[in-house]
Amino acid sequence: MLILLNEKTSHGYSLINRLPYFGFEPESINTSNIYRTLRSMEKEELVKSIWKESEQGPRKRVYQITQKGIKELEGWISFLKTRKNQIEKILSKYTLSKEDKND
Repeated sequence: MLILLNEKTSHGYSLINRLPYFGFEPESINTSNIYRTLRSMEKEELVKSIWKESEQGPRKRVYQITQKGIKELEGWISFLKTRKNQIEKILSKYTLSKEDKND
């Protein structure tokens, strides 16, 4: 969710609607867990929230990434890049060994 909040300030429902882009099946997304995670991230000061008046319906809580959240996100991106490189090496090694066996 930090990556989504890094793009733009959002309310929880908007974040939930953007998760399928990353391969999450809409029916598998537990909205309670999303809001629980947002509250937890707020306690850790990774995000902050404010209440915004809505033109239609009740006020909405809007979440924004903090500087601490940006640093956390950068750490995760670095970790994921490292893992991606490791996975690519494993897949490359497998492909080469498979080709050698077919020759």
